[in-house]
Amino acid sequence: MSILITAATKVLVQGMTGKEGQKATRAMLDYGTDVICGVTPNKGGQEVEGRPVFNSIAEAQQNFPGINTTAIYVPPFAAKAAILEAVESGIKTINVIVERIPIQDTAYCLAAAKERGARIVGPSSLGYISPGVGRIGVVGGPLVGEIFAPGSIGVISRSGGMTNEVSWQIRQAGLGQSTAVHVGGDLLMGMTYADLLRLFEKDEQTKAVVIFGEHGGSYEFEIVDAIKNKEYTKPLAIYIGGKFANVLPEGMNIGHAGAIVERGKGAAEKEAALATVGVMVAERYEDLVSLIMAYG
Repeated sequence: MSILITAATKVLVQGMTGKEGQKATRAMLDYGTDVICGVTPNKGGQEVEGRPVFNSIAEAQQNFPGINTTAIYVPPFAAKAAILEAVESGIKTINVIVERIPIQDTAYCLAAAKERGARIVGPSSLGYISPGVGRIGVVGGPLVGEIFAPGSIGVISRSGGMTNEVSWQIRQAGLGQSTAVHVGGDLLMGMTYADLLRLFEKDEQTKAVVIFGEHGGSYEFEIVDAIKNKEYTKPLAIYIGGKFANVLPEGMNIGHAGAIVERGKGAAEKEAALATVGVMVAERYEDLVSLIMAYG
């Protein structure tokens, strides 16, 4: 089993004819993902990697009614319209790689998705992968076969690079991943850590989860509530980057859009709260694998 992607996943690529859309289409097809078609306004009738391109999602659905996932590769100015088109078309799983989407647009799209029961992974997400099943987006890059292997450890990360790094360390330790998710580094997240943990809780393949977090935002505190409410009960190890941020001015951005210094929401406060509910807290990210080894 896995989360977010299964053998029944049928993928649409919005912005398929662009450079990044073409690259993502090729990466997904190479990994065995069932990419059905693409959408680029005014480019209908073209093909990318042998897959047809349509002018709208409605047109694509008329030809392929089984589409259930979309990966969005459009410029930032077009992101809001693309996301809303997917939501309003009834597509329930949406991966958004687009960076620099205005916060107001992101907030509007997340609210619309919640109202329609759709799940957004992103923005600024390289995607997610269930080894041996398929991948959405370009997570893992050309070395995907060397980084990921089927297994029982779930991986969640704010950083695309660390999604790969932590997954590679898990594989080097003789374990594998059930699903690895790059949630993206924007200030606002679609699917949060807690949202994904609830899915991992229900996934029989997943025995434990590791998270690479960071000091900005309050999403780690939602994990505490999920565990207290017994919505997640499996072993969990977490590393929170940015321990040095407590000496920096409040409001300073030190990386991702979401990595903003906030008093009371730093790495130390998050670690303390997580430890109280039994989460294994890593001093270094390299320690995540050793903490989780016994459960894989």
